[in-house]
Amino acid sequence: MTALTTHVFRLPDLGEGLTEAGLVQWLVCVGDTIVTDQAIAEVETAKSVVELPSPFAGVVTALHGEPGETIDVGAPVLEVADGASSSSADPSSADAPDTDAGGDLRADVGDPEQEAYREEERAGSGNVLIGYGTTERSATGRRRPKATAASAMPREKPDANASERRPVAVRSPLVRRLARDLGLDVHAITPTGHDGAVTRADVLAAAVDDAVDGAAAQHRRDDHQPQSANAECLDGLAVVSRERMSPLRKAVSARLTRSRSEIPEATVWVDVDATELWNLRSEMVPAGGRAPSITALVARFVVFALAEHPVLASRLSDDGSEIISFDGLNLGVAADTERGLLVPVIPRAHELTVEQLDVALRELSATARSGAMPPERLRGSTFTLNNYGGLGVDGSAAIINHPDVAILGIGRIIERPWVIDGQIVARRVAQLSLVFDHRVCDGGYAASFLRRVTELIEHPLRAFGKV
Repeated sequence: MTALTTHVFRLPDLGEGLTEAGLVQWLVCVGDTIVTDQAIAEVETAKSVVELPSPFAGVVTALHGEPGETIDVGAPVLEVADGASSSSADPSSADAPDTDAGGDLRADVGDPEQEAYREEERAGSGNVLIGYGTTERSATGRRRPKATAASAMPREKPDANASERRPVAVRSPLVRRLARDLGLDVHAITPTGHDGAVTRADVLAAAVDDAVDGAAAQHRRDDHQPQSANAECLDGLAVVSRERMSPLRKAVSARLTRSRSEIPEATVWVDVDATELWNLRSEMVPAGGRAPSITALVARFVVFALAEHPVLASRLSDDGSEIISFDGLNLGVAADTERGLLVPVIPRAHELTVEQLDVALRELSATARSGAMPPERLRGSTFTLNNYGGLGVDGSAAIINHPDVAILGIGRIIERPWVIDGQIVARRVAQLSLVFDHRVCDGGYAASFLRRVTELIEHPLRAFGKV
């Protein structure tokens, strides 16, 4: 009988300059039987949370890493032994190569699906990660197989050890995400689905039980237990926890640090009377539709103003010796999400109407907050717009989104006392702030741009050719 061959799956090259990923949770256990392209783990990159599919089929013999740890590209993720079907195959397949030291994935010779995977991974297509800018059907036309019965149904436990994990089937990524957001282990949830899968109702029921049990445990806990003698202290205070920065947080930190260290930034700001814009917006509701957002309207005004001040939508060359100007605008829009700050991009925003900008902004916001934003949509901006008024603040000393040279911020629009013709009246007022790279222009140029945006906000009909 042919000896079993063990395959080592190493973290593939994720592209986009990403060299590591954070392990969110395992989707399989040691002893599970898996099929090619079955999702085996959820990982968090600097771009998004994605499912990692296995290029090998067989029995999982080892898992490398614990949730919360970081895995480097090329490092082992899991090991898979050929299943029974593989051991009875043509003897020539027993010499199929394993993973080499360089981290290339070696598939069984003659297996077309394995070969297709290898081609995708080597080409850096992005299809190696489920959810990483792809749909369930990959570019090769293959649909990710469903879990086999062996991996979907629980195995009998050899003992009553409560810490032992059993295989579990979760068909929907939304159900899996719900469980993770509620802090639940899907392996501890009793499935009631017709095929042995954990359903949304199962997760919610487990969440209720967990909350009840937690409240009872908290009631029994002695709040005045003495502090452990070996607890870590800093400056006289006990350290509650240490949490590694996520890949996204690291990426944001690196970009902000680079921006602040390389760009000699300056800021100009102005208060603007947005009353006319506020009133006009309520009159722009199409039949059966809804009014465009303030952000969409300001984005349109920014397009007009940048056409007259194109330097603020340019870039500097890497050595800082050239100003690179563009024919048009790729608009980055700052979005606050549970994972952190993201700046998705609306390409060629100068070609879009207010209605089209509004649709694009709503779609970007929803996708960013869902954690499913593909990496290619997070690069290429030439100017950034940040409506932090939605966070309930009036102003901000923003940091430029490298490699842009400017960012415009909008504070909340609220009623304030305003002087008109010597009379104090209540008006809808907001603060605009422009942070710019002082290397590409001086304060007069930046102030001229800001005055133009202010004029369009205070007299919005001028932007639509009605005045």
